Amino acid sequence: MSETMKQHQVPETMTLHRAQWAGRIMSAFVVIALVADGTIQLFMPGQIASMLQETGFAMDLTRIVGPIILACATLYAIPATAVLGAILVTGFLGGAISAHVRIGELGSPPEIISLLLGAITWGGLYLRDARIRAILPLIH
Repeated sequence: MSETMKQHQVPETMTLHRAQWAGRIMSAFVVIALVADGTIQLFMPGQIASMLQETGFAMDLTRIVGPIILACATLYAIPATAVLGAILVTGFLGGAISAHVRIGELGSPPEIISLLLGAITWGGLYLRDARIRAILPLIH
C-alpha cells in the first residue's frame, strides 16, 4: 500500500471512530430520556398527572404507556433491533407532538423536546450504524 493511501485512511478511520462514539453518546442520551419517562409513567404517575389532564389522557394509561416507552428504549439500545426501536421511538414521539398540537400548544416545550429527541434518535443511529449511512448517504 502506498504511503499516500495510508495517510488518507488514518484520518478517515479516526473520523468514523469519532462519529460512532458521538452516535453512541447521542443514542445513550435518548435511551436515558426514554427510560426516565417510562419509569415516571410506571412508578410516579402523580408527577405527570397535570400534563396528562391537559392533553386529555387518563391516568390509567400510564400503566400501558410506561412499558411501551421502556420497550422502545430497549429495542433502540440493542444494535440488532436499533432500527426497529428508532421507528417505534419516532412513532411515540410523533404521537406526543400530535397530542400537543391537538390542544393548541404549537411550539410548546414538550413538543420541542419531542422533536429534538426524535432528531437525536435518528442522528445517533446514523452516526453509529453503517447500515443507516448506506441507506441515507448524506455526503458522497
